[in-house]
Amino acid sequence: MPDIRETFKEAWSSALAGVNAAEAEAEKVLVKLADAAGLSPDEMKRHARELGDRLVTQRKDLEKAIDEAVRRTANRFRLPTRADIDALSKRVDEVTARVEALTQEKKPG
Repeated sequence: MPDIRETFKEAWSSALAGVNAAEAEAEKVLVKLADAAGLSPDEMKRHARELGDRLVTQRKDLEKAIDEAVRRTANRFRLPTRADIDALSKRVDEVTARVEALTQEKKPG
């Protein structure tokens, strides 16, 4: 069975590659439209800036949606989160310290 984390990483990379390709294609289309519409360089820059702002917003929304989907999927598989692992590690350290203290008390000496 493939490593779930690796699968998520590959899916995330593919999604980002798709977004990057879409941004590049949008830029090409914008230049063609500006030429066809006879927009001045200033008008083209303004429209490009507006489009860029929308793309940034949509990209952030897409990233949030993917992060949420990954989180929900990980929860279905009951995979521990970083916080879960950190909390468990802290508990193990505390128990280890208590066991070592008890061991020291039991030693004759």
